[in-house]
Amino acid sequence: MAAIQTIDITALIDDRKVDRFNAKLVVFCFFIILFDGYDIGAAAFAGPHLVKAWGVTSMAAMGPVFSASLFGILFGSPIFGWIGDRYGRTKAIVASCLTIGVFTLAAMWAHSLDELMYLRFFAGVGIGGMLPNVIALTAEYSPKRARATFVIIMFTGITLGGALPGPISNWLVPSYGWQVLFFIGGVFPIVMAIAAAFWLPESLKYLVLRGDRRPEVAKLVRILRPGVAVASDARFIISDEKTYGKFHPKLLFADGLLWITPLLWLLFICNQMAFYFTNSWLPTVLTGASVSPSHAAWATTLFQVGGTIGGLTLARPLDKMGLTPVCILFLLAIPFASLIGYSSSDETMLMVDVFLAGFTLLGLQFGLNATSAMIYPTAFRANGSGWAFAIGRCGSVAGPIVAGILISMHMPIQQLFLFLAIPLTIGTVASVVMARLYYARFHGMGLGRRETMDSVHV
Repeated sequence: MAAIQTIDITALIDDRKVDRFNAKLVVFCFFIILFDGYDIGAAAFAGPHLVKAWGVTSMAAMGPVFSASLFGILFGSPIFGWIGDRYGRTKAIVASCLTIGVFTLAAMWAHSLDELMYLRFFAGVGIGGMLPNVIALTAEYSPKRARATFVIIMFTGITLGGALPGPISNWLVPSYGWQVLFFIGGVFPIVMAIAAAFWLPESLKYLVLRGDRRPEVAKLVRILRPGVAVASDARFIISDEKTYGKFHPKLLFADGLLWITPLLWLLFICNQMAFYFTNSWLPTVLTGASVSPSHAAWATTLFQVGGTIGGLTLARPLDKMGLTPVCILFLLAIPFASLIGYSSSDETMLMVDVFLAGFTLLGLQFGLNATSAMIYPTAFRANGSGWAFAIGRCGSVAGPIVAGILISMHMPIQQLFLFLAIPLTIGTVASVVMARLYYARFHGMGLGRRETMDSVHV
């Protein structure tokens, strides 16, 4: 009797050279997530125009509108993470795009802040749902040697998208009104949803785990390895992962993850608290400290640019060295972020320090996003990332609130940013502990290496 053909999907993906398939997937997901970043910032740039158009007496009244989408992300990440693991990454991405598009487009017809707040909340649910699924899909088609790199490159789309509402507000709002911001933010995600439904491939590893879509598995295997003959009774295996039943949150703590998952959540909270503390108040605080408005704006831009460069710089070391670069960035973030206030008296020094603070704080967020995709198996990768994003939102909400309280106490700018040493020190310690636990449990082979797991096959 002839031996049954066995195809190891893990080896197939890890041993391939990076080619057009990988590049097209990363670019596709880059543009999908670009509109995530755009929609997060669209309401903030519409705010000043809404104040005039609706006769709002104070910009403070816009606060709930601005925070509504962030609050929606808290719910969207775990909900769509579950959808991605249950029904497929592509279906979850399409559903997220449609949710973002429909509710953002509907904001064009809002007539009150309350209506806009609810619409922004539901758009935020879609925004939150997008993140874990594009990260999971990108990771599951990336060779292990470049997995963090591809995830981070893809994720730079969100920072580029976040920079788009400003120029669009300047160029188009004077002619077409504030509605144009939501029109663009609504139409393009719907277009991307249609494109994803037709052209975005489903995760090959996810299909193998499902076990009931063998023709799709065989088709994708032939695309990834042109010329290979796939027998009708071929056996597909994932050699380094264990199979699981229906998702339950307890799986996030199983198989060596008992302490790793809560430590990852703590890292997300600490990093997002420090990042949003700085990002939300930096222009206002610097202007109040006698820094010229133009220089304050440049400082904010450099903060974002530094973060993007920091994320890209972290990519290759993260692939090669595991969590060690995350520990180093947390440690470096303590002086760079905490001393922003002391550098405000010298604008050259301020620009350098703000750039380095962004390099570490936003660079860390890129690294943690990649980490969340690499430490969980395919069976619940989207759920794992989704829960990390959701829990991390506690930090993103708390950061600006804490900063507001300290500012209301008339705390000097030098002392204000010293507060960041607290969450960043906690993050440094937690990242070192997590790195040691991860290496001890998974034999020190780096992120994504789960050799103690059983293989899965269909």
